[in-house]
Amino acid sequence: MRLGISTTMVKKILPKVSKVPYGVFMVLFIISAGAVVYGLRHNNQTMVQLRSQVYATDQAGGDVNAALNKLREYVYGHMNTNLSSGGNAIKPPIQLKYTYERLLEAEQAKVATTNSQIYTEAQTYCQTQVPAGVSGRGRVPCVQDYVTSHGVKTPPIPTGLYQFDFVSPTWSPDLAGWSLVVTGLTGLGFVASFLTGQLTKRKL
Repeated sequence: MRLGISTTMVKKILPKVSKVPYGVFMVLFIISAGAVVYGLRHNNQTMVQLRSQVYATDQAGGDVNAALNKLREYVYGHMNTNLSSGGNAIKPPIQLKYTYERLLEAEQAKVATTNSQIYTEAQTYCQTQVPAGVSGRGRVPCVQDYVTSHGVKTPPIPTGLYQFDFVSPTWSPDLAGWSLVVTGLTGLGFVASFLTGQLTKRKL
């Protein structure tokens, strides 16, 4: 049923297309193709600017989430905004160096505070375990063992807090996307008009 409808539509459209000089389709094709190139370039350049804003905000310690959201929304809504470039690009492409350093510093500060408390606990514990007549040096091994067994280390920073990757769509409803549609249609129109014209000449 669908094939029949499609064939009927083609039969109705072809005569109308054949009446339009293929030169007109060629001009429209060239214009729309130029618009595609411009649109794709504009999309990519805007993505690069937004990505640079993310890095600058990260370095300045500003609102990184707001900058990331702007970049994310733009990449998700526009074609040709792939964040990676080349086969040797880092993965994920967004690596927030300064965010990572701030997170690591904060975790190290927490660990230092915790270990300081554990060292105090170790001294209190070892005072009760080592006889009072033993010198302070005699408690050193006890303190070291306690700290070793109870101390904490800096945990790894979750990559989701400083690494990001956003995937652009194959097609998007913007200048580049609609120009691409027009380019395809005018290209088909050019072929149909040209072939129809040639067949008409042969019949004459």
